[in-house]
Amino acid sequence: MREAIRFTGIVLFIIAGIVLTAIWPAYGFSILAVLIFALGMYDLFQKKNTVLRNFPVIGHMRFLLKMIGPELHQYFVESGTDGKPIDQNHRQYIYERAKLENETHPFGTELDVEEENFKWMQHSIYPSKTLENPPRVMVGGPQCTQPYSASLFNISAMSFGALSKNAVKALNLGAKAGNFFHDTGEGGISEYHLQGGDLVYEVGTGYFGCRTEDGNFSPEKFTEKAAMPTVKMIEIKISQGAKPGHGGVLPAVKNNEEIAKIRGIEPHTKVLSPPGHSAFNDAKGLLEFVQQMRELSNGKPIGFKLCIGSKEEFITICKQMVQTGIKPDFITVDGAEGGTGAAPIDFSNYVGMPWERALLFVVDVLNGYDLKKDIKVFTATKIFTAFDIFKALCIGADLCNSARGMMLALGCIQALKCDTNKCPTGVTTNDPRLMRGLVVADKWKRVRNYHHEILKDFTELFAAAGCTDLEQLDRKLIFKKLEGEIKSYEELYPSVKVGAYL
Repeated sequence: MREAIRFTGIVLFIIAGIVLTAIWPAYGFSILAVLIFALGMYDLFQKKNTVLRNFPVIGHMRFLLKMIGPELHQYFVESGTDGKPIDQNHRQYIYERAKLENETHPFGTELDVEEENFKWMQHSIYPSKTLENPPRVMVGGPQCTQPYSASLFNISAMSFGALSKNAVKALNLGAKAGNFFHDTGEGGISEYHLQGGDLVYEVGTGYFGCRTEDGNFSPEKFTEKAAMPTVKMIEIKISQGAKPGHGGVLPAVKNNEEIAKIRGIEPHTKVLSPPGHSAFNDAKGLLEFVQQMRELSNGKPIGFKLCIGSKEEFITICKQMVQTGIKPDFITVDGAEGGTGAAPIDFSNYVGMPWERALLFVVDVLNGYDLKKDIKVFTATKIFTAFDIFKALCIGADLCNSARGMMLALGCIQALKCDTNKCPTGVTTNDPRLMRGLVVADKWKRVRNYHHEILKDFTELFAAAGCTDLEQLDRKLIFKKLEGEIKSYEELYPSVKVGAYL
């Protein structure tokens, strides 16, 4: 922000000089010189910035270059495999499928296939016939009376407020057209979510949309939301990968009157969701909350999302499932690499278990306690390509969600301004001047296209592996180079036998 103000000031100086020179050729240059001299004297005697104090006027170039540094790096410096958190090749993969452009890549892989941790899949010399339609997954255990048939690839949790209303509408229309679900995020259900697409209503620690005045869970308001025909499943958000143990953050600059009304909070204030739930504080309480929601929703699938921290805590939850007989219909596994619009940097960088190990751990524990047969596992961290889906399903997930992938399909350019309300593509801002750039009538088609094309790519990988049924996907089909040796995931991370922990 400061760099932008400084740059704007310099630009105004230049414009003023040009205008004055054009109007009064004899005096314009002199006036401009006086203005620059005044700026230099101010820089020389101000006490807040060392660079400007030592290098008056020209020191402002540092802030100009710093301001446009990310753009210079992205457009002129980084290669196809560079770029964080999402490299250019993955962004291009999504753009091309969203726009139905070129699906092929010339001249071979740009990846270093000999590098540590390189991963690849096993193919068959006897490939199967490519499926005409991607498989779907039925979600709903024995205690569920309204099971839901889900796509293998869906829209992960992103709240209205974190996203613009145009982005939410486009996502939901895309979900409707492609017959996949749209997770609301913890910000509640807005009118923009109600374009006809299937919803997963996420209930976070702030209970937005189903909260009492003092911020606790309201069964009455929840029942009203859960009864909506478009709400197909309910997800309890315990934590997310980008900021586990912290709670959601909505900057005050993005919390306008409309968003505050939907969430039941004060507008123009920084919204910090509590780190934990007030409705429960232990494993048994969580499962009782699951059961309460199942009854209040008249038997719709209920699950919870978490980033793994303490292994013992998740094991305790599974033990309680065995003892009480109460089981969620699904569990969403988030990894520490998960995305967010706003999070403290230490939480993003150093808190939570990375995605791959977390998914392996959850699947193994569920199998060990003979729970996996009744509980579907969703996963949602950096799922961008068909191989990402294939790998996740081989590890043990049942379906995948993507947030940043869907944002890129909408037109996101990874400008990294999500928390400033200045997103240049209108995806993560409620500024009308920027939001108008995201035309819903065009962008929903890109969301649908991306979903359709990535699943088409998946069915081709599925056939290349010689598979005809999702049950055939297992850890023996994925390989990794680790410490100089290439081994399958089954060799590296042997599957736990069903019931082994009982």
